[in-house]
Amino acid sequence: MTAKSVVVLDYGSGNLRSAQRALQRVGASVEVTADAGAAAAADGLVVPGVGAFEACMTGLRKIAGERIIAERVAAGRPVLGVCVGMQILFARGVEFGVETTGCGQWPGAVTRLDAPVIPHMGWNVVQPGPGSALFAGLEDLDPPARFYFVHSYAAQRWEGSPQAVLTWATHRVPFLAAVEDGPLSATQFHPEKSGDAGAAVLSNWVGGL
Repeated sequence: MTAKSVVVLDYGSGNLRSAQRALQRVGASVEVTADAGAAAAADGLVVPGVGAFEACMTGLRKIAGERIIAERVAAGRPVLGVCVGMQILFARGVEFGVETTGCGQWPGAVTRLDAPVIPHMGWNVVQPGPGSALFAGLEDLDPPARFYFVHSYAAQRWEGSPQAVLTWATHRVPFLAAVEDGPLSATQFHPEKSGDAGAAVLSNWVGGL
């Protein structure tokens, strides 16, 4: 069987090579590139992201990344956002009092977590939504699967489609740990840094391409 092709979008942000290696380990054929044609043609597109929302959006716009994502989603072609790559899918991000326009695939804002210790860094459990494809096989583990997070901001409300599958986590306050909304999925945690549990999430995503 031919391996599924995945492009990790290179717009100057994210753990590109670790994402590439993690996806290769679960059987995908992976290319790291900013090329719009390759991103359009691949079976799956991964949008990574680390650092600030504003800086990620600046880098994304330089390669017309918003259009690449929007065209794939409109065509029903799978996209997976990771960490800040999840956050930029929302309409806006608010950091240090500065509001930045995001990709607008989902309504709502990414805002600072109201927690005594910021960033939220380390391992945490999640509560997968009913019928989750990303977390298939991980829902009822004892002890529960844990995932690696490093972030100070998150989407803390969902204003999008009621059909979306929502997975929540808590760092004093609840926040969205993952969203599955038709062809568009995203995780606030880093699956490529989350050991076997993260590999299972990536394998589930690649298996659905």
